[in-house]
Formats: sequence, structure tokens, C-alpha cells
Amino acid sequence: MVFKIHIRDTLKQLLAQEDTDGDTKITVEDQGPKCFLLKNKSGNSIEIKGTYHLSNLLQELVLAMDTGEEIVEIPLSKIEELPTHRISRMIRDYYWNGLTRSMDELGIEALLKDTKNESLEATSILRVYVPYKDGFALNYYQNLQKRQPLEVIQLPETITPQYVKSINNQPGILSLKLLEKDHGGACGVPFVVPGGRFNEMYGWDSYFESIGLLLDDRVDLARAMADNFQYEIEHYGKILNANRSYYLTRTQPPFYSSLIAEVYEKNQDKHWLESHLKTCIKEYETVWMVLGKRLVDNGLNRYLAEGIGQPPEAEAGHFHHEIGPYARATGIGVSDYEKGYQNGTIQNPQLDDYFVHDRSVRESGHDTSYRLEGICADLNVVELNAFLYKYEMDFSELIQTQFDDCFSLNGKDYTSAYWQEKAQKRKALVNTFLWNEAQGMYFDYNFKKREQTHFVSATLFTPLWAGMASKEQAEKVVEKALPLLMEKGGVASCTMESRGAISKERPQKQWDYPNGWAPHQMMIWRGLKHYGYEKEMEELVYRWLFMITKNAVDYNGTIPEKYDVVSATHKVFAEYGNVGTEFQYITKEGFGWMNASFQYGMSLLRNDLIQKLNTLTPPESLFQ
Repeated sequence: MVFKIHIRDTLKQLLAQEDTDGDTKITVEDQGPKCFLLKNKSGNSIEIKGTYHLSNLLQELVLAMDTGEEIVEIPLSKIEELPTHRISRMIRDYYWNGLTRSMDELGIEALLKDTKNESLEATSILRVYVPYKDGFALNYYQNLQKRQPLEVIQLPETITPQYVKSINNQPGILSLKLLEKDHGGACGVPFVVPGGRFNEMYGWDSYFESIGLLLDDRVDLARAMADNFQYEIEHYGKILNANRSYYLTRTQPPFYSSLIAEVYEKNQDKHWLESHLKTCIKEYETVWMVLGKRLVDNGLNRYLAEGIGQPPEAEAGHFHHEIGPYARATGIGVSDYEKGYQNGTIQNPQLDDYFVHDRSVRESGHDTSYRLEGICADLNVVELNAFLYKYEMDFSELIQTQFDDCFSLNGKDYTSAYWQEKAQKRKALVNTFLWNEAQGMYFDYNFKKREQTHFVSATLFTPLWAGMASKEQAEKVVEKALPLLMEKGGVASCTMESRGAISKERPQKQWDYPNGWAPHQMMIWRGLKHYGYEKEMEELVYRWLFMITKNAVDYNGTIPEKYDVVSATHKVFAEYGNVGTEFQYITKEGFGWMNASFQYGMSLLRNDLIQKLNTLTPPESLFQ
């Protein structure tokens, strides 16, 4: 059945009746009758009942209004679409496109928005920082500056922490790869942003987004983000936390080898693979394996971001709990002390050390968590060493299977055995320093104190994702850790016991209990599947997708950055709140890695469990 209706009149009537709290959405919190008489232009009518169907009608009307038409034909099948089908379709057909950006004339205006805090909000002019050696980009943006409100700045050949601090009050976007057009001009190689306040290309987000993109046959976008990774390594020396000026001194968790291997599975472009493998080995050797920086004396790795002072992207007041005691001890107001410290008139070595750790937490992607607070740069964290083991194994496999077991780079020949040896050495070190046989878990290792932290985190599953754990270790992790971390909506970031008590002086951190995050879930699913724990994997996938589906059904299609997995809700109140929950009428983006986790989870579930999702069957009634 298809309904031909007047868009604006129907939308106005629907909102007047059902949006009782005036937030431009129809949710379970609205107190309307939950029954709307939809009238066809031909005179037929039907009652649309329930929050979910009413919100679908609202969304379809708004999508139709965007076309500029006055009359629309809406099939009843779209209003009554099964929840998982609708979420997956919206991700595939709308959200990826809504999150796609490019650094060219057509796309650059969308990058003007930077709302992390008031000091970063751009004026009507967008600053574009261009690498010292990219003359083509410099020329392109200088010409574009004549037609667009841009300020183009060429970066120095050597980028130091002092330089980055000097431009903190002049934040801007960092250029990414441009392709020269046949008849002049350029087009930007596209990328997917996470969404909301994160309106730039992020490091590890890009990999997890690409898992969803590849499932949705968007190989073009996944490949494009690998191409932008390559550009960042060649011009900025690393895969950036993200392409804003204040991120120049730090990277993010390494997933480049996984990205190029998974894209190559789809495109089979050997020349492309060879080029990217060279760049990935360069990143491994120059970013991660420099002794005294991210490689420490025990042979394992840590996060260590450079920079001076507090990171400018943090929310106003974020560090007051840390700065407060020093301010009170000197009789100065916290804000005045903070300003003095930032401009250098107040010296505080203890705060200097704290911010080394804080920037390193941000480099880890887990900003912020009590697992890492105040000690991050002193830790060999489990996940980073698992990720680098995966690099070494990826290099070994690709060189053996795609390059006849010999890969030349800068006059050196690499074999699969070379990388196998590195991987096995790392595994042995992980077993020595990070594995706890008595507790059956992996723990971060404080190399300064020479002890494990015993903080129970979802990241202890990453050796299973990387294939580094033995069968016996995997069995113990599943037996010991999974019951501690599994909650109603999936796996929590950590246990409540490890997080510790929360108070005004010790506020909630977003990467801690009770919150759960998409990258953790996705890696855990893959790890469990890899070791044959299909039953446990299906339960975790179901719990996560049930939570996403139930919240989308009840809250107008909302797909946010993170969830409280204990209460299985998107209502998360920590630090800056929850990205992806603030929109009018319809979300056209969702959130990058959350979108991907839904598509990936759907690819792993049996049809009978998908049917249970569509009837919103609670996980506790399916799993004992």
C-alpha cells in the first residue's frame, strides 16, 4: 500500500499531535496518543500506531521534504519496516554519505564546524594548514582562497611541539590527499568522519568505519581512507589523531595494516598494496619502534604523545579537578591558575608530567579512563602490543603470499621469517610482562614500577583479536574475564571495581564502567570467533545489537557514539555527553563506528536471532 500525501501539512499535524515535548522527535517519552490517522490524497486512510512506526513516518516525511517536493508517495512498507532492516538500510543509504567529507572546493565548507569547545569554534574563515612539501596542495588552496573564505598557512618543514603550541589559538584543518584533475583543478580524496563534534578524519575510527563500509560495498571509501593515512604518514610523519592542527603531535592506535589487508581482499590491486605496505612498514619503524619514544627498554611499546601544556580540544573546566589543588595551595582561582600555567607564567613540573600522560591517553584513543589516568606513558598497554603483533603478522603473511616471500624497501629485503621472528619475540615478551597466569587475564604493565596494574579492561581481549593468545590463554580469558565484563548491552569498558568510586573530586570517565564502546565489541567478537567461541560471540553480538535496536526504536532512530551497557541506554552523562543524540527530526549520520558495529554484528548473527531482534526479544530471555 502506498500513501500519496502532502508533506508539510502531514508533518505539521503529526508533530502537533505526537511531539509533546517539542524536541522535533517522536520518542517513548512523548505523551501523545501514539496513534495518527494518515490520510491518502485519494481519500483512503490508515491508523499509524506506536512510537516506532510514528517516528518512521516522521523520518520519511523529512527525507521527502529534502527533495523540495510538496507531495510524496510513502509506501506503508517503509513505515512498518522491520527495525534491523531499517537501521541497516539507513546506514547503507544515508549515514555513510552524511558522514563523508572531502578537502576540496565542493566539500571544504562542511569542515568549518569544530564545536569541541568555544575556543575552537571557527569564525566564517577556515584555516587550512598545508604540509611544507605539498606544493600542489598549497597552490590549490591559495587559488581557492580567492573564491572561498579561507586562510591558507604552510607548515614549517620541521613541526615541533613548540610550534604546535604557538598555533593553538589559530586552530585549523590539516590538508589531506588531493587528486589532480585532467583539465586542471583538484578533487579531495574523501574520508568518513565519526560525526557531530568529531568533524574530521580520525585514526582508529577510520579503520572501524571501514569494516562497515566494506560490508556495504563502499570499497571506494575504505580505500580512500587508506590513501589519506598514507598521505598523513608521508607529510605529517604519522597517522594523526585527526586532521586538525592541535592534533599534529600525536597519533592513534595502529590499524593501518589491517585496513590495507582488508581493502586488498576486495580490490586485488597489487600495485596499490605494494605502495601501502611500504608506507605501513615505514610507520611501524619510525613511529612505533624508535627506542626511548614509543618503544621502551623491555622491548614492548607504549603510547607517548608529544606536546606542551593542556590539549586545547578539551572541554572548558575539564582539568579543574587536577589543577584545583595547586591553585588552592597558592591562593589563586582555578581559572587564573590554569591561564597562568598555559601562558608559561606559572611553572609546575607535576602538571607537566600529568599532561604528558593525558596527551598519551588521547593518543591511545581511550580518552579518558582511570585505567590510564596519570600513568599512561609509563604503561606497556595490552592492546597496543596486540595491535603491533598484528602488524608483524600481517607483514609476514602479505610478503609470503603476495610478494613471493621477498619485499624490498630502501635497499633492504624483508622476508616473512623476519616478521615472524619479531612477532614471536613480542608474544614472548607479552607473556612475560602482560600475561597473568594466576588470574587468567592480560594486564597492562607499569615498566617504571615493574608491576602489572590488575585493571580489568575490555582491552584484555585484544590478544584474541590479534591471534596472539594461545588456545589455553584464550580459554582462560573467556572463562575468567567475560563474566566480569558482560552486561545487559554487551561488554563494559572495565569492571566497576577496577574503575573505583566516583565523586565530585573523582568524576566519571567516559571510557570506564558502565559504558561500552563499538571498537571493543567488534574486536572481541572477532577474537571469540577466531578461537571458536561462536556461542559466546553470538550472545555478545545479540546483546549489543538489541541495545542499538531498542534505543533506535524508542528514540526516533538515535544511533550515538557510545552506550551505558549496564542500563542498555544511550543516555550517557560523562565528560561531553553523547555525540549523535542531538538532531532534529531525523539523524542523517548516526555515528561512524557505531554504524559499522551494527553492520558487522548483523553479518555475524544467524537469521533466527535477527528475527528475535526484530521483535525486540530481550537477551535475558534467550541466554542463560
